[in-house]
Amino acid sequence: MSDADTAKDQSEAERPMLGKLLHNGVQRIVMQRPERMNALSMAMMNELCAALDEAAANPEVRVVLLGAEGKVFCAGHDLKELTAARAEADGGKAFYQQTFDQCAELMQKIVNLPKPVIAVVTGVATAAGCQLVASCDLALALDTATFCTPGVNIGLFCSTPMVALTRNIGRKQAMEMLLTGESIDASTAKEYGLINRVVQADYLEVVVQKYAEVISSKSALTIKTGKEAFYKQADMPLAEAYAYTSKVMAENMLANDAEEGISAFLQKRTPEWKDS
Repeated sequence: MSDADTAKDQSEAERPMLGKLLHNGVQRIVMQRPERMNALSMAMMNELCAALDEAAANPEVRVVLLGAEGKVFCAGHDLKELTAARAEADGGKAFYQQTFDQCAELMQKIVNLPKPVIAVVTGVATAAGCQLVASCDLALALDTATFCTPGVNIGLFCSTPMVALTRNIGRKQAMEMLLTGESIDASTAKEYGLINRVVQADYLEVVVQKYAEVISSKSALTIKTGKEAFYKQADMPLAEAYAYTSKVMAENMLANDAEEGISAFLQKRTPEWKDS
C-alpha cells in the first residue's frame, strides 16, 4: 500500500461515515463515503442500523431523511470487501452470509421503523443501493438520478434487492431491471412506482422540506399506527386485510389524538397532538 493510500485510509477513519442532524423533528442521515461510492460495507450497514435505532428511540424524531454525498447515492455492496473474503478458509462463505443477513436486517429496520423514512436520491442507486431506495417509505430524486440492479452483469443476480424491488413495482418491470441489468432514469423510476417525485436540483431542498414538514406536523402515534398497518396488510388476503385494519382503526379511534383530531376538524381549528 502506498503512502497516499495509507493517508486516504486514515482520513476516512477519522471522518464519520454518516452525517446526522436533527432539526424541527426531522432527522437527516447522510452517507459520507463518496470516494467509495457510499457502498454498503459491513461498517456502513452497522452505522446505518445504529442511526436508525437512535431515530426510533428518540421521541423528538418524527421523520427521517436518508441521503448521500457525491454523484453516487449508493453503489450497493462493497465488492472489494466481498472479494477480499475469498481468502478465508471457507472461501468467504461465512462472511457472505453475514453480509447479506446484515443487509436484510437494515432493510427491514427501515420498514419497521415507527417513523417515516424518506430517501433523497441525488445520484446513482445501484444493486443494494436501489434496494435501499425501494425499502424507504417515500423516495424523492433528482432528475439526473438513475437506478439499476446490475448484478446479472457480474454473475451475481440481485436476489436480495429483488425482494424490495418487487414490493414496489410491477413484476414485468422488476424482471426487466433484474434480467437486463440496465439503468432506468428518474422519470422511468417514477413511472414504475420506485420513487414518488422527480425534482430539479434547484428545487430539491424545497420539496424535501415540504414533505418532511407536512409529515412531521401529524400525530406521531397516528403515523406509527398507519405505517405498521400498511406493511402488515399489504401481503394479506383481502378479507384478512380488512379484518386486521378494522381492528387497527377501532383501536386508533380510542387514542387521545383521534379524539383531538376529530374535535379540531369539527371545530375548524388546528389540532394539538399529544402523540398518545
